[in-house]
Amino acid sequence: MTEKLSAHWKANNNAYPQKFVLTPPQLEAYTESRIRCGADPKTISSETHMGVRIEISHSTPGIMVAADGTEIPLLGTSEA
Repeated sequence: MTEKLSAHWKANNNAYPQKFVLTPPQLEAYTESRIRCGADPKTISSETHMGVRIEISHSTPGIMVAADGTEIPLLGTSEA
Protein backbone atom coordinates (compact mmCIF):
# COMPACT_ATOMS: atom_id res chain seq x y z
CA MET A 1 0.00 0.00 0.00
CA THR A 2 2.79 2.39 0.89
CA GLU A 3 4.58 1.77 -2.42
CA LYS A 4 1.40 2.44 -4.42
CA LEU A 5 0.72 5.58 -2.38
CA SER A 6 4.27 6.88 -2.91
CA ALA A 7 4.05 6.22 -6.65
CA HIS A 8 0.70 8.02 -6.77
CA TRP A 9 2.13 11.06 -5.00
CA LYS A 10 5.07 11.20 -7.42
CA ALA A 11 2.83 10.87 -10.48
CA ASN A 12 0.15 13.29 -9.27
CA ASN A 13 1.96 16.28 -7.74
CA ASN A 14 1.50 14.93 -4.18
CA ALA A 15 -2.27 14.50 -4.57
CA TYR A 16 -3.82 11.91 -2.30
CA PRO A 17 -5.72 8.98 -3.80
CA GLN A 18 -9.40 8.69 -2.97
CA LYS A 19 -9.11 5.48 -0.95
CA PHE A 20 -7.84 1.96 -0.55
CA VAL A 21 -10.37 -0.88 -0.83
CA LEU A 22 -9.50 -4.10 1.01
CA THR A 23 -11.24 -7.30 1.97
CA PRO A 24 -11.50 -8.10 5.69
CA PRO A 25 -8.66 -10.67 5.41
CA GLN A 26 -6.48 -8.12 3.58
CA LEU A 27 -7.11 -5.56 6.33
CA GLU A 28 -6.21 -8.19 8.94
CA ALA A 29 -2.97 -9.01 7.08
CA TYR A 30 -2.18 -5.27 6.82
CA THR A 31 -2.69 -4.84 10.57
CA GLU A 32 -0.60 -7.92 11.40
CA SER A 33 2.24 -6.74 9.16
CA ARG A 34 2.28 -3.35 10.87
CA ILE A 35 2.51 -5.04 14.27
CA ARG A 36 5.35 -7.33 13.06
CA CYS A 37 7.20 -4.19 11.91
CA GLY A 38 6.97 -2.72 15.41
CA ALA A 39 3.83 -0.58 15.29
CA ASP A 40 1.90 -0.26 18.52
CA PRO A 41 -1.37 -2.18 18.06
CA LYS A 42 -3.18 0.58 19.95
CA THR A 43 -2.18 3.19 17.37
CA ILE A 44 -2.87 1.25 14.15
CA SER A 45 -5.92 2.58 12.35
CA SER A 46 -8.19 0.25 10.41
CA GLU A 47 -9.78 3.33 8.86
CA THR A 48 -6.77 5.03 7.21
CA HIS A 49 -3.29 4.34 5.88
CA MET A 50 -1.00 7.37 5.85
CA GLY A 51 -4.03 9.64 5.69
CA VAL A 52 -5.88 7.71 2.99
CA ARG A 53 -9.25 6.21 3.85
CA ILE A 54 -9.53 2.40 3.92
CA GLU A 55 -12.85 0.96 2.75
CA ILE A 56 -13.82 -2.66 3.31
CA SER A 57 -15.42 -4.75 0.57
CA HIS A 58 -15.90 -8.50 0.36
CA SER A 59 -15.64 -8.42 -3.44
CA THR A 60 -12.46 -6.42 -4.10
CA PRO A 61 -9.16 -7.81 -5.33
CA GLY A 62 -7.48 -5.09 -3.23
CA ILE A 63 -7.16 -1.72 -4.94
CA MET A 64 -6.17 1.89 -4.54
CA VAL A 65 -8.58 4.36 -6.13
CA ALA A 66 -6.44 7.14 -7.59
CA ALA A 67 -7.34 10.81 -7.39
CA ASP A 68 -8.87 10.59 -10.89
CA GLY A 69 -10.91 7.48 -10.01
CA THR A 70 -8.63 4.95 -11.71
CA GLU A 71 -8.57 1.63 -9.84
CA ILE A 72 -5.01 0.40 -9.29
CA PRO A 73 -4.48 -3.19 -8.11
CA LEU A 74 -2.36 -3.38 -4.97
CA LEU A 75 -0.87 -6.76 -5.95
CA GLY A 76 -1.29 -9.42 -8.56
CA THR A 77 -2.86 -11.63 -5.89
CA SER A 78 -5.52 -11.06 -3.25
CA GLU A 79 -2.96 -9.97 -0.66
CA ALA A 80 -2.54 -6.33 0.37
